[in-house]
Amino acid sequence: MRELNLDQLRTLVAITDLGTFSAAARALHLAQPTVSLHISELESRLGATLVLRGGRKVEPTAAGVVLVERARRLLRDADDAVDAVQRHVEGRTGRVRLGSSTGVLVYLLPKVLKAMERAHPDIDVEVSILGSAQSMERLGQGTLDVGLVALPQTERPGIVLTHWRSDPMMAFVPQAWAVPKRITPQWLAARPLIFNDSTTQMYRLTMEWFADAGLSPRTRIELNYNEAMKSLVAAGYGAALLPLEHAGEQLHQGVQVVPLKPALTRHTAVAHRPLEAVDGATRNLLLTLAQFRQV
Repeated sequence: MRELNLDQLRTLVAITDLGTFSAAARALHLAQPTVSLHISELESRLGATLVLRGGRKVEPTAAGVVLVERARRLLRDADDAVDAVQRHVEGRTGRVRLGSSTGVLVYLLPKVLKAMERAHPDIDVEVSILGSAQSMERLGQGTLDVGLVALPQTERPGIVLTHWRSDPMMAFVPQAWAVPKRITPQWLAARPLIFNDSTTQMYRLTMEWFADAGLSPRTRIELNYNEAMKSLVAAGYGAALLPLEHAGEQLHQGVQVVPLKPALTRHTAVAHRPLEAVDGATRNLLLTLAQFRQV
C-alpha cells in the first residue's frame, strides 16, 4: 500500500467538519472533482468506505472516524514541522556556536547575550573561551559559527573577517606606583611585567610596541585570563598592557589605568562564513554583534 497523502487527509477532515464536498472544496480552494478524487483514492488505497454519500450531509463511516482522528494528529504534526523549519530558516530559533576571548567575555559579551535574549529568546548561543587562532581553526573546521578574533589574521578561504572594535591598550599598574601621565615603553620595560602568553595576538601586539622602541623586555609571568592579570596587578606583582573595552570599565581596587605613549590599539573582528552560507540564527547573532561595533 502506498503512503498516505496529507492533502487527501486534509480533504477528508474538511468534509467531515463541513458536511459536504462542495463546502470542503470552497474551504480548500479546490475544484469539487478534485475533492471527490481525493476521497476515492483514499478509499481505494485503504480498501474501505470512508464517507457515506447521498444524504444532505456527508457523514464519516466507522473507518472514516478512525482515520479522521489520526489525520488530525498527522496534519497538526506536519504543520508544526513546517513551522519549526520556518522558524529556523528565519532565525527565530536555533543554536549558534560562538568563540570569544576572556577579555571580551567579561565585559562585552554579557551585553551581547542580553540583547540576543531580548530580541531572539529561542536562539541558544553556545560560548567557548578560545584564543583567536583557535577560533579561526575551528571556523575552518566547521565546528564554530562565529569567532571574535584579534587582528591581524591570515586570510582563510571561506572565512569573512569584519572589523568589530578598536579598543585602546592601556597600562594597568599597581595603585602604589608613582607613574607619569603617559607610560612609555622605556619606563614600562624597567618594571616587572605580566603578559598574555606568547601564543596570543595580544602578546605579539605588546611585543611589537616594545620592539618599535628598540626593546625586548622579559615578563615575570604569562597567562591568558585578563581578570587574573588585573588581580596580580592589584597585588603589586607587576604591570600589564590590556585593552580598555569601555570608559566605564570597573577596575580592581589597587589598580590604576594609564594611557600609553605612543598610543596602542587592539583591533577585533567578527569572523564567520559568508552570509549566504550561514543560517538565520547565525545571521541574527551577527546583526546583534553589529550593534556593539566600535570604530
